[in-house]
Amino acid sequence: MDVHNVTADAEGFTCNAYLVEGERTVLVDAGAMEGVVDEIEGYTDHLDAVLLTHQHGDHVSELDAVLDAFDAPLYAYGEHPRRHTELEDGDQVFVGDEPFDVVYTPGHADDHVAFVSPTTLFSGDVVVHDDSAFDYGSFGRTDMPGQSRERLIESIETLLEAMPEDVENMYAGHGEEFHGDVRDVVETALERAEQREPKYPDDE
Repeated sequence: MDVHNVTADAEGFTCNAYLVEGERTVLVDAGAMEGVVDEIEGYTDHLDAVLLTHQHGDHVSELDAVLDAFDAPLYAYGEHPRRHTELEDGDQVFVGDEPFDVVYTPGHADDHVAFVSPTTLFSGDVVVHDDSAFDYGSFGRTDMPGQSRERLIESIETLLEAMPEDVENMYAGHGEEFHGDVRDVVETALERAEQREPKYPDDE
């Protein structure tokens, strides 16, 4: 399957929104970049589904525009007025050419899920490869109202339990995509989260 970050050229703050082409063409998160519909249309004129990792603004600001343009069903864990299918922990969804397990991973957001296949992880914001805090193995912030470091730690542990040993592709909500030993990246993120030190000291 081919994965394209359709918000890679954004000038403002957004998540990474991933268009996955294959047997089933799917968008993972919609992002907050104006013009994302045009970027998607550069690859395809059809979406079989839009999947949300969670509903923070940087992941859903352009959601209505995408749904309107492609008339695609929306899959989400949390309630949403345009949700077509409710995701639950343990569900399986087909993305590109692979089945992905839905793993409930709260802490950064109460409605957060990750998607795990035998080869690939769409981690949303629960863990990322690199960001402004860490270059290899970081985790979602937990200093805002409604967030919890303890729940995030539990979620990363749950994610590790759900991941096959040979997952080699990681597409996170922020930072660069990663290809290699994804488990090591996630384990590094867990170790840092368990230190319970502020991720962004100036904000906590």
